[in-house]
Amino acid sequence: MTENQGKPALTPGRISSKRVYSGRIISVDVDQVRFPDGSLGELEMVRHSGASAVVPLLDGGTDPQVVLVRQYRYAADGYVYEIPAGRLDPGETPEACASRELREETGYTSASLLKLTTIYTTPGFTDERIHLFVAEGLTPGSSEREADEFLELYPVRLSEAVAMIRSGDIVDAKTSVALLLAYLAQNPK
Repeated sequence: MTENQGKPALTPGRISSKRVYSGRIISVDVDQVRFPDGSLGELEMVRHSGASAVVPLLDGGTDPQVVLVRQYRYAADGYVYEIPAGRLDPGETPEACASRELREETGYTSASLLKLTTIYTTPGFTDERIHLFVAEGLTPGSSEREADEFLELYPVRLSEAVAMIRSGDIVDAKTSVALLLAYLAQNPK
C-alpha cells in the first residue's frame, strides 16, 4: 500500500492570502500555501500586473540591427542594456503593451509584431510574467518617455548583442532570453 493510498489527494496551492503592501508597481502578499506533500507554509509573494518586452529589428537578414536601450536602473546601481519593455496597463493586451512601449521608449512603430514566448521573471517569489515579442518593419517617430525613464538608444547587430550577453555586458534576464530567441529564429540550424 502506497503512502497516499486510501487518502484523498490534496491539491497544492494557496489557502489564504493577506496583502501587506500595495504600491504603484507591485503589491506584496503573505500567502498560506499547501505544498505538494500536503504540508502547509507561508510564502511572501510579490504581485505584478505583468509586462511586455520587444526586440526591435531595424533591418532583415541573418544579422539584423537591433535597437537596445541603455537605461539607468536604480536597483542595478547603474545603467543596464535592455530591450524596450514595460508594465501592462489594466485591460491592455500584451501585443498592445509591446507596441506602446516600443513607441514610448524608442519612437519607433512596427509593421509587424511576432510573439516569441512568455516567461516568469522569478517564480520563487513573484507572479510577474513578461510577454516577449519581435518587432519588424520599423518606422521612426517621436518617443514619449516617462519622467523616471533615463535612457538612450543603442543600436547593434543581433550577433553583437548575443556577444554582449556572453561577455556580461547584457545582464537583464528578459533581454537575454528575448535576444537569444530572436537570434535562433534568424539563424535556425
